[in-house]
Amino acid sequence: MTHALITGGAGFIGSHLSERLLKQGHTVTVIDDLSTGTLANLTTLQQYPHFKYAIEDIRNLQVMDRLVSECDVIYHLAAAVGVQKIISEPIHTIEVNIGGSEVVLKMARRYRKKTMIASTSEVYGKGVSFPFREDDDSLLGPTTRSRWSYAASKAIDEFLALAYHKEVDLPVVIFRLFNTVGPRQRGQYGMVLPRFVRWAVRGEPILVYGDGQQQRCFGNVHDVVEAIHTLSEASGVEGQVFNIGSTEEISIMELAQRVRDRADSPSEIKLVPYDEAYE
Repeated sequence: MTHALITGGAGFIGSHLSERLLKQGHTVTVIDDLSTGTLANLTTLQQYPHFKYAIEDIRNLQVMDRLVSECDVIYHLAAAVGVQKIISEPIHTIEVNIGGSEVVLKMARRYRKKTMIASTSEVYGKGVSFPFREDDDSLLGPTTRSRWSYAASKAIDEFLALAYHKEVDLPVVIFRLFNTVGPRQRGQYGMVLPRFVRWAVRGEPILVYGDGQQQRCFGNVHDVVEAIHTLSEASGVEGQVFNIGSTEEISIMELAQRVRDRADSPSEIKLVPYDEAYE
């Protein structure tokens, strides 16, 4: 059994990954500053004797040095996430995403630890070639729109991780997460499905940005963490990038209608121009 360090482990996906590993008998240490994660996500994990957590910023060098030295593998999921948070806190987004990954990779190099780096489908930007391939070009929006700071910062994370692999043979694997849904996901920072559910339950207007015809694939969080874990145990994958997501498409308008129907809600579905939603 291995000892896994999960950064961002109090978050939506991180807490499910922690639970998955603990159920298998692995030891898990979580580090999270609770900027988007919650202690409530760790409640069910505390029943396991091989679980511990630290409420700290991953940029804390002393803490990270100790935690990385004790683990066998790092799952780096800590990041500033959610469109609303990214738009309102672009400095935090850039500094945490790039600075945090820099610390993780430096410590991983110091102790020669395999590192699984969570990235995002956002790095494809305005790509129009579907389905996305890992070697597709990236087309981001202008730097004057802060929503693109997240995609740019995660792309830098990928470049940095791959540089560590190329220059010092650090065993790193990058996985790009697409839309993921499931228990513990919150709509506080713009996650679409929990926001739709909350509005529908309250009978409030369900806000759909653009014309609602944009297609998305939503993966079940349990399938996603299974894929992450499987990838971490695979051989010959170091220095590579992998997409993790679903292939079942649905339009955002159809998703809103489905949520409204399931909730038996009187909510109206209101279209909001992108210019009003994002900088």
